Amino acid sequence: MNIAAQTDISMATHWNNRANYNPAFIARTDYLYIFCNTRHQWLGIDGAPVVYNVQASEYFHSMRSALGLSVVNDNIGATLSFNPMLTYAFRIAKKNGWALSMGLSGGIFTRTIDGSKFEAETATDPSLYYNYKKTTQPDINVGFEFQNAHCIYGLSSTHLLSIGKSDTLFLNTNHRYGYAIYKNDDLKSYSYSVGVQVVNRYNLTVLEANFTFRLKHMERILKRSVKGPQEVLDFGLTYRTSHDITLLCGIMISSYLRVGYAYDQSFLSRYAKNTTHEIMLEYRIPSKSASTSTRCGGKEFWYR
Repeated sequence: MNIAAQTDISMATHWNNRANYNPAFIARTDYLYIFCNTRHQWLGIDGAPVVYNVQASEYFHSMRSALGLSVVNDNIGATLSFNPMLTYAFRIAKKNGWALSMGLSGGIFTRTIDGSKFEAETATDPSLYYNYKKTTQPDINVGFEFQNAHCIYGLSSTHLLSIGKSDTLFLNTNHRYGYAIYKNDDLKSYSYSVGVQVVNRYNLTVLEANFTFRLKHMERILKRSVKGPQEVLDFGLTYRTSHDITLLCGIMISSYLRVGYAYDQSFLSRYAKNTTHEIMLEYRIPSKSASTSTRCGGKEFWYR
């Protein structure tokens, strides 16, 4: 029995922050970026997944590089995973209107399995592990991301050191991601984005589509001296081929602080009555040395 087939955390708000599975994401210029969220899945089911995720990163223009820190705690039933990572991203190319970045994350992956928590219908089920075991191993992720004024394309692979290993009961497994996002923030009163992503998680492949609509604050548009994004409210809808749908919303508390919420509804009969909730906080601290819009080449690098 493979109880660890999906070792990457499942987050509905990954459309706002892809650093967990693509370290190239943190090459976002000229500010200290802080992101944290928590996800409580399938409320009402004993041992349902609970995730806590904290990330921080900063881009250094003189080195064309970004440094970041990520800490993930994922509790699913009898298993507990802890995954601290250091991330480095390098902007390979930066031209007028587009940029290409590569990222690498390195850290440790710790999994604890407490077999005494299994409540099997057959107490002697040989496919279950009834003992207590804790494993710790090095962990590496890699990814690439291309951006221009309207499009983002990304490829990444996580848990590279697990490739070719078969003991997936205790080890993490290699996951692969590919995505494309189209965004249009040239409109005066609103902006929108459309994205698709395919994820291969061990022996499971999931296709995901997202649409996000954002309302702009007209006062921020008129006052050109106001830095940061002009959007103030956003609403999103995501559908996955794993038979669930997500409603997302967010509000800009200030020009640099955003709070978001996601609600998942499963169409699988077993989980349809057990809802999933996710809360996120996103904060940017602008660099004092430069204007973000000047160094980025435009505000298109803010939201995505």
